[in-house]
Amino acid sequence: MPRPTGTPTWIDVGSNNAESSRAFYRELFGWVFEDQGEQFGHYELVSQGGNVIAGFMDVAGMSMPDGTPIPDRWDVFLAVEDMAARLDLAVAHGATVLSSSVTMPGLGAFAIIEDPTGAIVGLWESHGFEGYTFSGSPGTPVWFELMTSNFDVSVAFYRDVFEFEIVAMPAETESAGVRYVTNGEGMKACAGICEASAFLPAGTPSHWRLYFEIEATEPTLARVRELGGQVLDGPMDSPFGRCTTVADPAGSVFQLNAGSEAAR
Repeated sequence: MPRPTGTPTWIDVGSNNAESSRAFYRELFGWVFEDQGEQFGHYELVSQGGNVIAGFMDVAGMSMPDGTPIPDRWDVFLAVEDMAARLDLAVAHGATVLSSSVTMPGLGAFAIIEDPTGAIVGLWESHGFEGYTFSGSPGTPVWFELMTSNFDVSVAFYRDVFEFEIVAMPAETESAGVRYVTNGEGMKACAGICEASAFLPAGTPSHWRLYFEIEATEPTLARVRELGGQVLDGPMDSPFGRCTTVADPAGSVFQLNAGSEAAR
């Protein structure tokens, strides 16, 4: 069954040093990489525990339509039911199309846009492949959020373009100086939008980020460092777990979340 419009449905990472990136994630999370062949530009599907959870692409030597090299970066893709219509709607609401719709035969079509606040996000129209498998197990994606420099513009954009059901977090969150909304309520929530301008370094653009579940924070952070990655921020305790911002050896940033530690 197709996922509702606006649901984060796929993630992938591009690497300019594919060999070291594969080794990092293989050792850290136990991921398995499967090359899809020349037909798909040697795009790789990543699985963990037998479930497909992400995509991987060697982007060395590749460039964006404007000629700039493709950076090392994790991307989040939101489900859409009609790619052309959603791209038109996104543009009408201030987005810029960075990569027009590309069809992957038998799987789906994707496009990449820059939203009005500068955040890059992908669109995925399923032609039979719905995206990652959610299990909540260690080494798999469990949450997605937009860190925005313009909260009101972001909320309006994702509400109007991707049909986000905007639900505000409890009042105590806002009283602490952070506005945060989710797409959906309670256990049905699938993504968040965070007012991040107050604590992001000056000049940091809005961006989507994703969280991978882990069993325990300190041993995982030690392993990140051993494998050539970096710990950038945290750990920080939250009601949902202990969160840390890290980067892989190529510089792609992601979050770690030890959900079980929230109950300790």
